[in-house]
Amino acid sequence: MTDRFSKRHGYHESHEKEISVRQDAPHELRGVLVQLAYECGFRPQSLREVVCRLLRKRPDQNNWSEYPNIDREVHELVDDCDWYRVYDIIEGLAVAMCEAPYSYDAGKFESELNDYFFENGIGWKLSAGVIEMRGPEVFEEVVVTAEHALEARKLSTARNELHEALRDLSRRPLPDVTGAIQHSMAALECVARKACGDEKANLGDIMKRYGDIVPRPLDEAISKVWGYASENARHIREGREPTFEEAELVVGIVSALSTYLARKHEA
Repeated sequence: MTDRFSKRHGYHESHEKEISVRQDAPHELRGVLVQLAYECGFRPQSLREVVCRLLRKRPDQNNWSEYPNIDREVHELVDDCDWYRVYDIIEGLAVAMCEAPYSYDAGKFESELNDYFFENGIGWKLSAGVIEMRGPEVFEEVVVTAEHALEARKLSTARNELHEALRDLSRRPLPDVTGAIQHSMAALECVARKACGDEKANLGDIMKRYGDIVPRPLDEAISKVWGYASENARHIREGREPTFEEAELVVGIVSALSTYLARKHEA
């Protein structure tokens, strides 16, 4: 049986909790990870092989029985490692499952884990075997919408830049906030160039010459974001590094503006 009673009968509903965990892997998550791996087809010994390989640990040869010895060893390894290694383990398990699809339930692993992240305020998600930064639901929707809009209009460079911005926010153990801002602004610049037909102008010049590509006074929003990025990411001053929240805000704004420009000014 793959689904629990609550899901089979429509009683299961995920409730998003405000994101409070990013640079951490709570103790409970570590235990849930092991439990879920077992549910999806791993046994203590096969799980230990993956965990030890990823943590560069030697399996304890004195532990030969799966329960309780190897199981306890796995829990101790996962409980004691650095927080970002927990997410390395998640990615490693996802890869192992995809390599042996008939032995493991990779779909259940991703779905159940993402539900847990969503319901417990953990700002990460597993997507196609890779742990990525997760924002609030509204942020997720606006970024996904932008990616689809850019892809549909064959603005691949802009889409790639936006994806790189998300990758920078997802870096462990520390996100690259300046990189995220730079890549997101590069995405917006690519779309704005297409919208105005000037392939060489930078975003600042575009807004001076072609401010009507967005309704006024919304053109000021683009100019302000461009100015912020120039001051705080492209030409950063000592002691003024942007925060994660500021970078997330810029990526969100850029995603919304890119969607608008891509849809209104078809390439």
